[in-house]
Amino acid sequence: MTDLFAGFYPWIKAFHIMAVISWMAALFYLPRLYVYHSEQVGLSGDTHTLFTTMEYKLLKVIMTPAMIATWIFGLSLALIPGVVDWSAVWPWTKLLGILAMTGFHGWLGGQRKAFEAGGPVKTGRHYRLMNEVPTLLMVLIVLSVVVKF
Repeated sequence: MTDLFAGFYPWIKAFHIMAVISWMAALFYLPRLYVYHSEQVGLSGDTHTLFTTMEYKLLKVIMTPAMIATWIFGLSLALIPGVVDWSAVWPWTKLLGILAMTGFHGWLGGQRKAFEAGGPVKTGRHYRLMNEVPTLLMVLIVLSVVVKF
């Protein structure tokens, strides 16, 4: 089975990269929507309904499928013999970053439900600060894979 994966390595890697890019784009955008929603839109009215629809679709139609694809293609790459040296530090720091990114994804989903329910929600400042989380995790993940410390 792993030999089958090895023959498709470039394809799996390409789809993994595309999935990661899609997931990251959504992880950067959803907290920004929350900033505008909490500061300028409020928790009722037509614009609130529009924002909750946008947030729902971003999370359910783009972000979650991209995360699932990232995990599937990433695990597929990890199963190919010789791709990952599990005795090194880098795969573990990458895995830690991915697990944290997945947890952040879940936190964003919980925040979406709070907006949809009409609150309570965090402040715009809080969402601005949280918007930096995926960037920090991305730095950890990319350095782990490229530098292989």
